[in-house]
Amino acid sequence: MQGAGGVYLMGDVHGYLDKLTRLLRERGLVNERLRWRGGAASLWFMGDFFDRGPNGTDVVDLVMRLQQEAADAGGQVEALLGNHDVLIMAVQQFGHIPLDPPRKTFRYHWERNGGQSDDLVRLTADHRAWLSQRPALARVGDTLLAHADSTFYLGYGQSIEEINAAIRAVLFTDNVNDWDDILDGFARRHAFDGREPGGPQRAAAFLAMFDSRQLVHGHTPIDHVLQCPAEMVAWPLIYANGLCVNIDGGMYRGGPGFIYQLEAAPC
Repeated sequence: MQGAGGVYLMGDVHGYLDKLTRLLRERGLVNERLRWRGGAASLWFMGDFFDRGPNGTDVVDLVMRLQQEAADAGGQVEALLGNHDVLIMAVQQFGHIPLDPPRKTFRYHWERNGGQSDDLVRLTADHRAWLSQRPALARVGDTLLAHADSTFYLGYGQSIEEINAAIRAVLFTDNVNDWDDILDGFARRHAFDGREPGGPQRAAAFLAMFDSRQLVHGHTPIDHVLQCPAEMVAWPLIYANGLCVNIDGGMYRGGPGFIYQLEAAPC
């Protein structure tokens, strides 16, 4: 496996470091000491490093280190911005400030969604700086990568570059309402599901905006969509007439997780 190429995608980790490291070893992307051995391969994380599992900051530390090691070896490790990554930064930055109109705080929502106090204590300025630079959207070949199965991204621009710049700009401000708007946007999901009116058509239009053939996302656990035990989920969910691929294995819900290898587009 060492020196191989290919593009690998990892869904929502949610602090489950042990499951992540097992999967990385099984794919040959790291060695027994958790050092990069993927050579020229690319590894993308779909966001949501934090909450619900015990080791969110340790996961980020590992990914940050692997990013440098992969670059030195001619490979790539990258990550998208997930809503739980935004949420923990919002909790640290805004504390108990009530949201507008007056309602619960970011901390209230974080605690209800599995926030881990140790992660909040250990979240450093370096972690925040790295997380704040993660793209909201990315394209690998003709495949579009997004954390969420949502069209809320279009409220921030008409191109990947515009959207990433606009969302990144919010993360460097003290405007609590703008942060809240991002999190509200992430809360909208199932936009492309065939069980929703116009779901596949919405997927096709969304992909056309970014000149892409297929969307790969996390955010919505596959077991929740299929109404099956999370322990049974070890492969992606392809839906919307093949336009969308969900790779959230629901690790925090008991799923073993999996790493998805992106297939090359047909010539």
